[in-house]
Amino acid sequence: MHEINLLIGGKSQPASDNATFKRRNPASGEVVTRAAAASVADAQAAVEAADAAFEAWSRVGPHARRAQLLAAADELEARAEQFTAHMVAETGATPGWAGFNVHVAAGMLREAASLTTQVTGQVIPTEVPDNLAMSVRVPCGVVLGIAPWNAPVILGTRALATALACGNTVVLKASEQCPAVHHLIVEALTAAGLADGVVNVVTNAPDDAPAVVKALIEHPAVRRVNFTGSTSVGRIIAETAARQLKPALLELGGKAPFVVLDDADLDAAVAAAAFGAFFHQGQICMSTERLVVMDSVADAFVEKLAHKASSLKAGDPQHDDTPLGTLIGEPARVHLNALIADARDKGATIASGGPADTVIMQPTVVDGVTPEMRLYHEESFGPVVAVMRVPTEDEAVRVANDTEYGLSGAVFSGDGSRGLRVAKRIRSGICHVNGPTVHDEAQMPFGGVKASGYGRFGGQAGIAEFTDLRWMTLQTGERHYPI
Repeated sequence: MHEINLLIGGKSQPASDNATFKRRNPASGEVVTRAAAASVADAQAAVEAADAAFEAWSRVGPHARRAQLLAAADELEARAEQFTAHMVAETGATPGWAGFNVHVAAGMLREAASLTTQVTGQVIPTEVPDNLAMSVRVPCGVVLGIAPWNAPVILGTRALATALACGNTVVLKASEQCPAVHHLIVEALTAAGLADGVVNVVTNAPDDAPAVVKALIEHPAVRRVNFTGSTSVGRIIAETAARQLKPALLELGGKAPFVVLDDADLDAAVAAAAFGAFFHQGQICMSTERLVVMDSVADAFVEKLAHKASSLKAGDPQHDDTPLGTLIGEPARVHLNALIADARDKGATIASGGPADTVIMQPTVVDGVTPEMRLYHEESFGPVVAVMRVPTEDEAVRVANDTEYGLSGAVFSGDGSRGLRVAKRIRSGICHVNGPTVHDEAQMPFGGVKASGYGRFGGQAGIAEFTDLRWMTLQTGERHYPI
């Protein structure tokens, strides 16, 4: 079992009342982490430490910030084995998914390092003689990052990397389901030489989350909030931030459509669909959940996909050498089983897989899903993908857009121009032609529309999210006034 404390102002410390909570392995139920359970007072102390460190950090030059972020990337990679052990134990992830997380997260820190000299402004023409008018991007202050469990190293790092590059200080509110993973990210940053208080981490017991998050958002020193997680919680975050008139960047749930047109390369489409639907047990915000397939190729596509799915075995990653791991917990299994049962009872066909008796669920393809079924609308967030058959291209677009979500999407066509035309009609923040719905790169503007949230992580878009744009002038000569 691993034990972790809060990290506030550069100091590792227990919760003020010495409270702790336990995280258990999803498959075995074994306690794998005991973490400090922060109180509201602890959360406020973390913000105050970040606020105290802000002025000095915001004045650090871009090259010095770059050097520290590059060093942090190296420190992150040096802890790859620790990250893997914690991810497998806390979330049921496979070692491969954990290693991929570390690789991408290190890339995010290096990309953020490159942004330190791109926080720019511009000179704007003015009607006032002898006046230099400028727009200038400046650090906004303390940033609160709230990260989820499903890609914990990637998303925990994303919650703070660009904010730090822009000269802000950060409080990372760790997920209750992977406190050791998120704590290790901050350990790597601290080891890279970031000054005390520049980055802080708060862990909390699940029952305390509403009070702790509310206190963090409402603290006057917090000037930005970013949250990655479910749409239901995202609405609460957005409402709380809005009452404080604080901008929030929200990357929320998804139900990504994957459109297969009648001229698609079916083998390529099946490979991408299987990866998008089942990688990390379908527990990725971009996971393919809706396969919208034209009738003329649907039989062949479903047959090929079912065969592919049956070859991808899930197991306990602590003991089995399998490409897929476990669900995050029992509630996920119950939810997925209910979606499968509802679809089957209403006429859908289970082409592969099916309900699970444990948190180890095999890849499941449900064919013939219609709007009357819960699986058509509800986010499954697991290794269950729905197939909807459509007669025409226009109907494929309509069905792809028939969801409250809008994060990622994909279109497969033998004609790239046709695929791009269809992709432009899909209402999502991200869409790929002849590629999977699961695709992320640190420099890309990442985010969704509709119930998938708003704002963008990545590159120049991220700079806009984590800075304030100021208008500043310098009068270089005499100025005349009307009074």
